[in-house]
Amino acid sequence: MDIRPVILCGGSGTRLWPLSREQHPKQLLSLISEHSLLQSTLLRSEDALTGNPIVVCNADHRFMIAEQLRQVGHTNSTIILEPSGRNTAPALALAVFEARRNAPDAVLVVMPSDHVVTDTNAFKAALENAVNIAKQGYIATFGVPPVTPETGYGYIRRGNQVKSAEAFLVDSFVEKPNLETARLYLSSNEYYWNSGIFVALASVFEAELKKFALDNVFSACFSAMEKSHIDIDFIRPDSMEFLASDNISIDYAVMEKTDKAVVIPLDAGWSDIGSFQSLWSTLEHDANGNHIKGDVVLKDSTNCYVHSSNRLVATLGVSNLAIIETNDAILVINQDRTQEVKDIVNILKSSGRPEALTHHKVYRPWGYYETIDHGNRYQVKRIGVLPGASLSLQMHYHRAEHWIVVSGTAEVTCDENVFLVSENESTYIPLGKRHRLHNPGKITLEMIEVQSGNYLGEDDIVRFNDNYGRA
Repeated sequence: MDIRPVILCGGSGTRLWPLSREQHPKQLLSLISEHSLLQSTLLRSEDALTGNPIVVCNADHRFMIAEQLRQVGHTNSTIILEPSGRNTAPALALAVFEARRNAPDAVLVVMPSDHVVTDTNAFKAALENAVNIAKQGYIATFGVPPVTPETGYGYIRRGNQVKSAEAFLVDSFVEKPNLETARLYLSSNEYYWNSGIFVALASVFEAELKKFALDNVFSACFSAMEKSHIDIDFIRPDSMEFLASDNISIDYAVMEKTDKAVVIPLDAGWSDIGSFQSLWSTLEHDANGNHIKGDVVLKDSTNCYVHSSNRLVATLGVSNLAIIETNDAILVINQDRTQEVKDIVNILKSSGRPEALTHHKVYRPWGYYETIDHGNRYQVKRIGVLPGASLSLQMHYHRAEHWIVVSGTAEVTCDENVFLVSENESTYIPLGKRHRLHNPGKITLEMIEVQSGNYLGEDDIVRFNDNYGRA
């Protein structure tokens, strides 16, 4: 029997801004260790899993996710691209229908991609228990024994113990409580934090979705997968069919209604890293309760999380702050209000600020580009092209470009001409010329691009041919 991980890899990058952005959300960041949260999600359980992962994600993140999976040895993953974010029930439904095509009796271990578990042995033990219970026809979820009256998590109230198993029937799912209610939950010993992790047979997931969410999830997602198509290495469900599904969580759609739900206690150092405060509480602290990353100097400061990406950050006489510096933004916030960072992101979005969406360094399937200077009618970028990779054959209506190779060799196409540009050499791409950049070498091509013109937006691109299906 296959035991397959299903990784729900959506996310809009609002709660950990400015480290995370809409186009580079937190699950792709290395916040706790050298691995990203997505990679850590797979690595912590891969010994107990026998099937290839199924990953459901935003289409905009597909190449970054595929590369991160490749880096940890998962080259045969199935990656399903959501046409639009529709919460966890439709995302799970897509994965269930894909699993049923190839392994109808598989046990699916459904995990969000952005959680932290510090005790992997305890997690594996709970997972083994969950798989055994799932084989009996239950849908198991993990409940985390609360250690603080947390108001940012949903809760699960346990019922009677399942016979001969370390699990309990689910009495009820509870929304995020206010502080007074959370304190009552903490003292009662009947409630767990809702981890959002589920384990069940694919056939059971399918049956319960059909029973409780036929019209608002099941039918739309089934049709979307029936009409799906392959795009390079990705599965694209039919957009029109999928958009007919409701924006609804698996808790609302199924778990609150089914009689097959059981909760398994999980005491494994779990956190969903839903705020800078929860990130701070997960990490190690110095004698004054501080955690720092990067170039940071502290004086008479306590219980702070300070993250410097580029510049020196110094504090004096402060307490209970989260301070995050990136190359284009600085956030200073009281730790008690870190759940409200999304309000800042909403202000940025309503103002049309690019800082809500991207970093200065933007990753593409061929490599990356980073804006290092800009002004009236000019923009300077640092560009890295992976070995063997090519940008699209394209044209710009409003700008010309100067390319200077810093390291490696560039193969340049400009209209009918194809030529090499080596280290310390440059070339010029006039406005309106069809052009392409290719790295024929075995090391990353690094170059400086200087754009000049009356409009320099990323949407001034006409693609004629593209290796990544964007033409």
